[in-house]
Amino acid sequence: MKGVNTRFLVAAILLAGSSSGGPTLASEDSGRPAYIVTNLPSLGGTVSSGNSLNDLGWASGTSNLPGDTTQHATLWLDGRRIDLGTLGGPNSGVVWPVKNDLGFISGIAETDAADPLGERWSCSAFFPARTGKTCRGVVWERGAIRALPTLGGSNGFATGSNNRRQVVGWTETTVHDPTCIPPQVLQFRPVIWGPGNDQIEVLPSLPGDSVGAATAINDRGQVVGISGICDRAVGRFSAVHAVLWEDGAAVDIGNLGGVAWNTPMAINEWGDVVGFSNVSAGDGGAFNAHAFLWTKRDGIRDLGTLPGDALSQALGINNWRQVVGISCTAGFASCRGFLWQNGAMTDLSSLVAPGYSDQIYAAGDINDLGRITGQAFNPTTNEYSAFLAVPEQAKGRAHSGTTSPRARANGRRGAPLALPQEVRQMLLRRLGLSD
Repeated sequence: MKGVNTRFLVAAILLAGSSSGGPTLASEDSGRPAYIVTNLPSLGGTVSSGNSLNDLGWASGTSNLPGDTTQHATLWLDGRRIDLGTLGGPNSGVVWPVKNDLGFISGIAETDAADPLGERWSCSAFFPARTGKTCRGVVWERGAIRALPTLGGSNGFATGSNNRRQVVGWTETTVHDPTCIPPQVLQFRPVIWGPGNDQIEVLPSLPGDSVGAATAINDRGQVVGISGICDRAVGRFSAVHAVLWEDGAAVDIGNLGGVAWNTPMAINEWGDVVGFSNVSAGDGGAFNAHAFLWTKRDGIRDLGTLPGDALSQALGINNWRQVVGISCTAGFASCRGFLWQNGAMTDLSSLVAPGYSDQIYAAGDINDLGRITGQAFNPTTNEYSAFLAVPEQAKGRAHSGTTSPRARANGRRGAPLALPQEVRQMLLRRLGLSD
């Protein structure tokens, strides 16, 4: 249908049906669904992560190569793993929910060239080790990788993309920004690439801010991201403000009380935004964030944490307003994936059907079929695996036994997962909290 966003239309029909006796989300009253979870094959290393899942069932993310010193962006399709490769450098990754259903995957990849200014750049926080190579935003399509243009600087970073072939992210200019903290030198700006291969549009930062980054885009062209100062190019004071761009204008969507780490991660077709935000101005640049949901009607809402935890991050949302993410104890000593829906946050491991023994460490994305991808940990092998979780009803078969999904779920409570030191350090580095 020309001019109609069919993906949004399908979601609208489904949600309209929910108010007239049609499909509805599971609730406490009707019992929660059990999930059939399957680990996805790695590229040979011991750490993989599912970070994006579209409605075609394409899961994408990262997987370490043998030896765990490098990782490549990986697509999991019908049980197969596909190494998406790099730009000639050691590492690449799909590290944000991508969402489009075109077979058009956006992410980051290193080149074989050393960074001329010795910057660490944003990409380095998402790779197993810092390499000193330049990193670009990229698109993988039809088996080929394509680097996205910068604004004159060496580095870029691509996050989400939509069904209009638009990709968002951030890229360096040639401006030496005095608000940067070494080794970062260059200013970076939020951008939209596409739909043409060489198209790039700079989005405005909020007044008084020198940098910004776009993190997600929907098919309506609404973009979310951050605005702030250069800092270390990894969150913190680069994320003084959480921003929604619409019709060319930047709007501050608020925060949970903090002055840093105010970071949208995903936006659905209704314009609902999820992410994480520091909860107190007194924390300054220290990371003390909770997951949030922002809607145009209700503004920003603190989704809290799982019981006993202190920190949380919402990472993905679908058009049913189901939210997934990660909840952790203070200092990231232990973490577990969550599903938030109907006003309640639930430990995802407590919803897994019997027979799956790994612990759900993080839930990275959820599609409109309610399927979830993320990262699970096996304490026996010390391996982190990407997983795909499918609601039991979607399998078209009932689970053996006489107990209800609610009773089975209540019979298993996921304990917080104590993180190995190297994994905890990687998470802290991703948040710019460790060298």
